[in-house]
Amino acid sequence: MASVYDFSVERPNGTLQSMKDYEGLVTVIVNTASKCGFTEQFKELQKLYEDYRDQGFVVLGFPSDNFMNQEFDSIEKTLSFCERNYGVTFPMFNKVDVVGSNSAPLFSFLVEQKKGLLTEGIKWNFTKFLVDRKGNVVDRFAPQTSPDKMRRAIEKLIQ
Repeated sequence: MASVYDFSVERPNGTLQSMKDYEGLVTVIVNTASKCGFTEQFKELQKLYEDYRDQGFVVLGFPSDNFMNQEFDSIEKTLSFCERNYGVTFPMFNKVDVVGSNSAPLFSFLVEQKKGLLTEGIKWNFTKFLVDRKGNVVDRFAPQTSPDKMRRAIEKLIQ
């Protein structure tokens, strides 16, 4: 079976980064949007990152414009917005598609590993996937689930 470490993702500067760079870390992978009703979740995602990064945890943000045009056209605007308004310091990547025929391979894999409650695909912004230290997708959290409610699951994997 494949793991998230078998994929590469595009950094905002256009270079590819191997997901193997995150091997051994507990990871939350989330599709984000700067102009969404759930955008406030950036605060809680950043807090999780700050609270657990020294214990081998990281949040990886992937801006997406698949739902109601809720992301800036420019990745520079997205990054600036996230840093200025929410203090985001966790890694953010280039904008990706998370649904449809152009879905990023990483997100196609995530959905294949953890189906949603009502739908197989990603239904909205801020769908969160929890990955263990071996690259296995162990849980999926709905867009409306507060990142703070993920703490118990994260702590279980960190120990």
